[in-house]
Amino acid sequence: MKRRTIGIAGLTLLALSATILLSAGCGKKSAGDKAVNVIVQAAENRKVRPYIESTGTLNPNEEIIMGAEIDGIVRNVKVDEGTVVTKGMLLAMLDDTEHVHEVIRAKAALKQTEASLANTRMEFSRKDALYKEQLVTRQQYDDVFTRLTLAESEVDRARAALVIANQKLAKTRLYAPTACRVKEKKVSVGDFVKNGTPMLVLIQPVPLKLRFSVPERDIGKMKVGQEVHVRVDAFPGREFVGKVSIVFPSVEEKTRSLTVEALIPNGQDELKPGLFAKVRLYTGEEQDTVLVPVTSLLYEGERVRLYVVEGTTARERPVKLGNKHGEFMEISSGLRAGEMVVVAGQQNLSEGAKVSVEKPAGQERGKEGTGHNEERK
Repeated sequence: MKRRTIGIAGLTLLALSATILLSAGCGKKSAGDKAVNVIVQAAENRKVRPYIESTGTLNPNEEIIMGAEIDGIVRNVKVDEGTVVTKGMLLAMLDDTEHVHEVIRAKAALKQTEASLANTRMEFSRKDALYKEQLVTRQQYDDVFTRLTLAESEVDRARAALVIANQKLAKTRLYAPTACRVKEKKVSVGDFVKNGTPMLVLIQPVPLKLRFSVPERDIGKMKVGQEVHVRVDAFPGREFVGKVSIVFPSVEEKTRSLTVEALIPNGQDELKPGLFAKVRLYTGEEQDTVLVPVTSLLYEGERVRLYVVEGTTARERPVKLGNKHGEFMEISSGLRAGEMVVVAGQQNLSEGAKVSVEKPAGQERGKEGTGHNEERK
């Protein structure tokens, strides 16, 4: 009786398991047959210019640190941060009392030595005439000649001292070496400064220098004189055009990139040093390129893929990307123009899945295309 009960229970459990498995199999088949709703758009063939993008920072064309050349007390500072100065303009002054007196002393010493030299020359002239007539000894003649030589040396020394005194006096005044703008004032009236102490920092903002880097693979596309198109957040929608001035001779080993420097005109003084800049360099003429909306792309690490629709079936395509143009992305390989690309609903797709296209392909092509052209210009 016990064995019979166990057998009936086992058969009942086996039948129940078979029913569950059959139901699960039918459910999976039904779900697999269900079409996924998607929106598609045709991959377009357009003419676009190849370019390289980078980022950099605007820097002044020149930055000059004006330092004290002698020790002294600051008597006057005639500029402040932001002051526009012209070449030769007086910027600051040190106390010059001691140096004025030194110049006066040097001038007096020079006059004294010149007077002594004049007297010695007159004496030498007389002794020279007498020596020729053999009325004075050779020793007397040599003595006056020696004193003449020493008097000439004293005059030269006094003149050099006067030059040095005048130079020190001149160094009590700082003049602008070029047309520029004051970036920073480091001293105030009454400060004591030593030789070499920075007093003012000047910058030359016209033109500005822009340094940026390009990947190793694009080095061959760089050349001096190439146009650089620059955008900054401070002026949205505007583009500033400069030219490459320096292509550095070596590649940075850590980043495997090459540093490039460009000069950006700044005649209106709108751009400021320190601004972050987005850089674009066009590397060729317009060429035919396959473009798809950026919304169609799926990223998995370094792998990029999208789905195309063939009839009612979704096909997965790994693709390689080029440059971004507004809301569109270049496809350098893996896709042909005219193929129907899924732009919405692709997250629910897998290879071979059935799809139902909700909207006709290319219905917003005109609108999208206009935005792209504006970006490209």
